[in-house]
Amino acid sequence: MPTTRPRALRLFSKAASPETLNLELVDIDLPSPAEGNAVIEVLAAAVNPSDVKAALGLMPHAVWPRTPGRDFAGRVVAGPNEWLGQEVWGTGGELGITRDGSHSRYLMLPLDALARKPASVSIAAAGTVGVPFITAHEGLRRAGLAGSGQTVVVFGANGKVGQAAVQLAARAGARIIGVERGTSAYVGHSSSAITLIDGSRADLAAAILEASAGQGADIAYNTVGSPYFAAALDSLAIGGTQVLISTIERTVPFDILAFYRRNLQMLGLDTLKLSVTHCAQILNALLPGFDDGSLRAFDVDAATLLPLDDAARAYQRVIAGSMDRVVFAP
Repeated sequence: MPTTRPRALRLFSKAASPETLNLELVDIDLPSPAEGNAVIEVLAAAVNPSDVKAALGLMPHAVWPRTPGRDFAGRVVAGPNEWLGQEVWGTGGELGITRDGSHSRYLMLPLDALARKPASVSIAAAGTVGVPFITAHEGLRRAGLAGSGQTVVVFGANGKVGQAAVQLAARAGARIIGVERGTSAYVGHSSSAITLIDGSRADLAAAILEASAGQGADIAYNTVGSPYFAAALDSLAIGGTQVLISTIERTVPFDILAFYRRNLQMLGLDTLKLSVTHCAQILNALLPGFDDGSLRAFDVDAATLLPLDDAARAYQRVIAGSMDRVVFAP
C-alpha cells in the first residue's frame, strides 16, 4: 500500500538510460513558507515528456539533486490567510529543472505564482493543464492569433499540445484544420468544427490548401517538427507563420528563396523559458474559457492516476508514449 508519510520524488543524478531512471522517494515535512511565499499541498501533478527528459539529464541548466515535475494542482496549506484553503493550479519552466518541482507532497511558491483553479475542473484534470495549454497559448499568441477570418492548421492535433491549440484557436473564432497521421478523427474537445486530414497523405500540403479554400493557413502550429516541416511551410498563406515546439530531426532542407518571397515567418517556442509566475498570469487569462466550457481540461483515467510510490511505472508509461495523461496523486 502507498505510504501516508509525506514524501517527494528526488533525482540525485541523471539516468544512465531510459530503463534505469534514478528516481528515489524521500520523506519530507511540511515546510514553513518564507515571507512572500505559500506552501501548496500537491493533489495532482502530471508527468510530462519534459519531466522524463529532465530525469535523463537532457534539460539544460538543470540542477542536482532536485524534485522533478512542472504541472500541479492542489490547495494552499501555509501562507497568508487570504490564500489558505484555496485550490490552485500551475506550471513553470523552472519547476523540476532549476528548483524543486511538483512531484512531491508539498510545493513552495511565491505568492505571485498562485493562480486559482476553476471550480469547473477537477483536481486530477487540473494537474494536466499546465504545459500543454501554456505551450499552445504562447505559440498562438506570438504567431498573431486574432480569430475570425484566420485559418489555423495544427499538426499533431490529437496530441495534448495539439488539442490545446485546437481549443484555443476555436475559442478565438478561427477556422481549424487538424493533421494527424493515420486517422481522420479528432479525439479532443473543440467549441467549433474541425476538419481533420490524415497526415500520411503524400499530397498533404495540397489537401490543406483545398480545405482552406485555396487561401492557406495564417498559422501552422507544428507540434511534431521535422516530419511536417515542409508541408507546414507549403500550406501557409502569404505572410503566414509556422510555430515549432519540438522535432525529431534537428536538420531539415530549407528553401530560403521561397520563404522570403512569400513573406513567411518561423517561430520557435521553448516553455522552459517561462517562469511559474508568468504561467500563472497566462492561466488567469485562460480562466474564463474553462469557466464557460469553451476550454476543457484533459480527462484522467483512474488507471493512470498513480501514487508517488509508482513513480518508476509512471515515468516508463510516458517514455513508452502513453496517449493518456499520467498523473501523480501525492
